[in-house]
Amino acid sequence: MEETISLQEIFHALKKRFTLIVTITLLAVAAGAFTTYFIMAPKYDASTQILVNQANENNASLYATNAVQTNVQLVNTYSVIINNPTVLNQVIHQLNLKMTTDQLKKMLTVDTAQNSQVFTLTAESKSPSLSVKIVNSVAQAFKSQVQKVMNVDNVSILSEATIASSNIPVSPKPAINLAIVFVVGLMVSIGLAFLLEYLDNTIKTEEDIEKVLGLPVLGSISEIKRHHEKESRAPIHAAGHQKVRGGGHVEAK
Repeated sequence: MEETISLQEIFHALKKRFTLIVTITLLAVAAGAFTTYFIMAPKYDASTQILVNQANENNASLYATNAVQTNVQLVNTYSVIINNPTVLNQVIHQLNLKMTTDQLKKMLTVDTAQNSQVFTLTAESKSPSLSVKIVNSVAQAFKSQVQKVMNVDNVSILSEATIASSNIPVSPKPAINLAIVFVVGLMVSIGLAFLLEYLDNTIKTEEDIEKVLGLPVLGSISEIKRHHEKESRAPIHAAGHQKVRGGGHVEAK
């Protein structure tokens, strides 16, 4: 026989564990807020745009189909070269950074647009000034390295990063973090409430008896509490010395 759960039973389980659900959710939000504002360090990013353009004396040919297609293909190649240890080591020595090339590589992001000759280089760190210095230095080192390795001068820096555009932290984002923590805390608390309800196999009502035994309840016996019995006997004890005479009459002395 398959068991089914009605909406009324779900509502009853949630209502029964309402305090537990609210408590866990609030604790999760409080923990998320504490972590976001006091533990997680803010990070700032700085970006610069780099243009890949074939050098040619005839400017009109720059916009020919073959030239544009070649530039687009070079963008994908250059986005790999820019993370090369040769380029990154130049930046590390130039800025005197206390990090390895792998650590610096993790701070960089290269974004390329489809069929575009421009790609964006972004650096992210705990300081806006450091992010600006890193991204501008990497762009300059990359430009000089391309000239040496590929013997071409087809890389131009369209816009350098500035501190004014990097003062706003990009992470953490309190609103998003708290929303995620709230949803996760709510789901966990509801799941725990249903788990506790499922593990609770005690019989509390007549409906539980019918559900477990499959038999109808014919009647119920009310609980008689002991303090009622004491109150009913109190007048007899308060009468002092009493004597019972024949015929069942009680005479107080």
